[in-house]
Amino acid sequence: MTDIPSLADLVWARGYTDPAWARRHTTSGRELVPSRSVWRGPGGASTLPTAPPGTLGGLTFAGPRGQDLTLAELLTRAETDALLVVHRGRLVHEEYLHGYEPQVPHLNASAAKSYLGLVAATLAHEGQLDRGTQVSKIVPELAGTAFGDAQVDHLLHMGTRMSYAGRPYDKALEAQRYFAVLAPRLRPYGYTGPTTIREHLATARATGEPGVEFRYENGNVEALAEVLRRVTGTTTSALLSEMIWSRIGAEEDAYYLLDSEGSEAACGGFSATARDLARFGETVRCGGAAGDRQVVPEAVASTIASGVPDGYPYRVRFPAAPPDAPATLSYHDLWWIPNDPYGSFMASGIHGQRLFISPALDLVIVHYASQIVSPAVPQVPLVQAFLKIGTHLCG
Repeated sequence: MTDIPSLADLVWARGYTDPAWARRHTTSGRELVPSRSVWRGPGGASTLPTAPPGTLGGLTFAGPRGQDLTLAELLTRAETDALLVVHRGRLVHEEYLHGYEPQVPHLNASAAKSYLGLVAATLAHEGQLDRGTQVSKIVPELAGTAFGDAQVDHLLHMGTRMSYAGRPYDKALEAQRYFAVLAPRLRPYGYTGPTTIREHLATARATGEPGVEFRYENGNVEALAEVLRRVTGTTTSALLSEMIWSRIGAEEDAYYLLDSEGSEAACGGFSATARDLARFGETVRCGGAAGDRQVVPEAVASTIASGVPDGYPYRVRFPAAPPDAPATLSYHDLWWIPNDPYGSFMASGIHGQRLFISPALDLVIVHYASQIVSPAVPQVPLVQAFLKIGTHLCG
């Protein structure tokens, strides 16, 4: 059971109960901290064929308290900045709210974890990365830490248990402390903690054997990013550009936020336009192919949902579900899997960022938002809404 945080820890939640504050950071990240571009590559952008508008008119959706909501009401409650729906390769709905503009990259938050997972899975498929290797063999500086003692595959499945700097582990507070590593203006007065991602990872000590229990923690992804940098000899930004972004017909450069050493915030510092994320989602939905170009190996893209291996617990409860609730999600290579009848999977971020891909429904949905984080505000059931959109379009 997690200890109740002290009053001194409440400063770490500042701003996360204000949607305007959240929106400023989700749409203006590179104005606040250093960043590095993820190059879109040479050549023109690929086209996104459009369908006649109005295909979602008349639909109602379940709200956070079970009430019926129109699409407009749902998006309002979700603090939506953008919603794009692509069905069978055609853009059937595109909407931007709160002054957010199509050409502006939007923070993906933890949805970025899944993109790095796809890169790692591809490198493993191609024989450049061994999932069973102990992390400290690749990154010696992490020897003796919870991440260095784990295997690469443990990082890909959030299979480590740790505490930072001897503190009792609290997921929400550790997330805020991670943000403070990146952005000095998010640090409380008198802050004396780590100022780089590597310094932060070095304070993690194992509190249990890796590969036994699922624990969603940013450090797994940052350690994985460092593994990939060592294996490939390039930055996370250049790697994502080379392997994915420059090959999907992106219209704009994406970017990563950087710490003071110049390391990318791989677990949540990635920003891209909604249209380019839709292009990426379509590539994955189509078995890793963008037109006649195979971007991601078909064997990797087509088994994100179906390839969950046996072993330590990959099935987890929905966040905030009672402890005795049955497992309703799976987690594989940093992707969330709802275990619905359509083989769906998604990348998910804290403020309502979603890349939802449903192969059997021929569906890709990009949802950008700036939701506040507060137990007083129930989260909008976006996955259920996405599935209703998909089944409606297939009907």
